[in-house]
Formats: sequence, C-alpha cells, structure tokens
Amino acid sequence: MTDAYTPPEVWTHDPANGGRFAGLNRPTAGAREDKALPVGEHPFQLYSLGTPNGIKVTVMLEELLAAGYSEAEYDAWRISIMDGDQFGSGFVEVNPNSKIPALVDRSGAEPVPVFESGAILLYLAERFDFLLPRTQPARTRVMSWLMWQMGSAPLIGGGFGHFYAYAPEKYKYPIDRYAMETKRLFSVADAQLARNEYLAGADYSIADVAAYPWLSMLFHGGYGGADVFLALHEYEHVARWVKAIDARPGAIRGRLVNAADGLAERHAASDFDTLDRALFDPVRQRIGA
Repeated sequence: MTDAYTPPEVWTHDPANGGRFAGLNRPTAGAREDKALPVGEHPFQLYSLGTPNGIKVTVMLEELLAAGYSEAEYDAWRISIMDGDQFGSGFVEVNPNSKIPALVDRSGAEPVPVFESGAILLYLAERFDFLLPRTQPARTRVMSWLMWQMGSAPLIGGGFGHFYAYAPEKYKYPIDRYAMETKRLFSVADAQLARNEYLAGADYSIADVAAYPWLSMLFHGGYGGADVFLALHEYEHVARWVKAIDARPGAIRGRLVNAADGLAERHAASDFDTLDRALFDPVRQRIGA
C-alpha cells in the first residue's frame, strides 16, 4: 500500500469514504423511513435479493417444494439493497440488522420472523424435518459445516469481494490477505469433499445449501472473473460438488428468484414459465458469459 494510515484516537464516520456503498452504510442501526412490507397469500413471506446469502433460502424453499412439501409455498419479494429497501420500518421490524434475507412464517396463529440466512435454513429444516439428520453424530456434522460457512462468508464477501471488486481503490495488502483466506476456505472444502460426497458426509444437507451459493459464485467467475485470479480450477473436488448441485432443479430455480436475470418476485411455480428456458440448463454458464 502506498498510503499509510494513522488511525485517530477516536474514529469518526466519513460518509464520503465508502465508494460504491457510501450513500448506504452508516455506523448506526434502525429504520430510515416508514415503509410497510408487502404480504402475499402463501405461508412463507421472503424478503430478499439474489445474492449468495439470499440464494441459500430460495434454494432451500425450492428444494422443499421439489421434495413435495407443498406447505413450503412462498412469496419472494425483492429487497433492493442499493435503494435502501432494507432500512424501511417493516423490514427492520423483521430484521433489526437490516440485511437480507428475512423470512416471516405466517402459517400459525402468530407470525414468526426469522433473520440471518443460517438461522432461516435451520428453521426450515426443523420445521419440515428436511436436509438435517435427526440423530447424532450426523446432526452435529451438518451443524458444524453450516456454522463453518456462516463464519466464512464475511471473509469471502466483505473481505475478498469488497477489496477485489468493490473498493474505490485497489491495494495489495487487503486483496492478498483475503485472497489467501478465500483459497484456504476452498482448500478446506476440497479436502472434505475428497473424502465425502457432500460437506457433512454422504447426504446432501443444509450445510451444502449454505455453502453452495458462495463457493459456486466464485467458481463460476463472480467478482469480475475472480476464479482466474484465485486459480479455482485447482480445487477438483469442489468443482465436482458445485457441478452436481448446479444441476439440481431446486438449485436452478432457487438461483433465479429475486435475481437480475431471473424473477424479480416469485409468487407461484408458474412464474418460472415466463423465463428463457436456457436459464434452466443443468450445466451452469460462467457469470458474464
């Protein structure tokens, strides 16, 4: 880095020093406008965006529906984070942390709000007894790999992705720091997948649902072709796992919900009929191709 920074005794917020996100990010929480959330007719109301964290939940819901759990029908409402939708009062009431995704289960007498993608996956898995083993030690293995992903995502997204693709200026130290950590995480996954079909063992689980959107996004060229920069072709077992999940109908549909090249909103299975059939190819195309 060419510009050394000496931190002041007490940090203060510089709203001009945020690059692409300067108009959004603040060091305070809470609603910034009075704005109610829309509510559809299905038991589950999802407020999200087609980012890796959002895709976790839409893949889970579409996997449930593909497995015959009709009670998992949902409405997916697009939350435009660049427009600040996550700071509306209705969204903040569901998720005080103002991050997507947020889910409300309206199937019971009282609505149940759930936030944080891992918590939503766990809630749905327990609610439907799906993709989460009942017995030990299999259950703990799934939970361990789920938490591994939850702890890893900030290093990939807010770390590598931010400094490599979004920061107003590129500096060697933070890019090197988070490139190293991202490759280490791929190495962890590759070693595990060399021994197992899926992250927690022989069976597909919520651990795979959680990790897939992040690892596959990078593997397929996210962050402006970062797969080349990170030499992700080296991880052959991750590649096998990504391609296998790529082809799952639930994963294909889940990737298209609240997505720029898919459905802005999803309210019925028939909504997918409006999309170009090429988007449903089981062989996923490189991002930007």
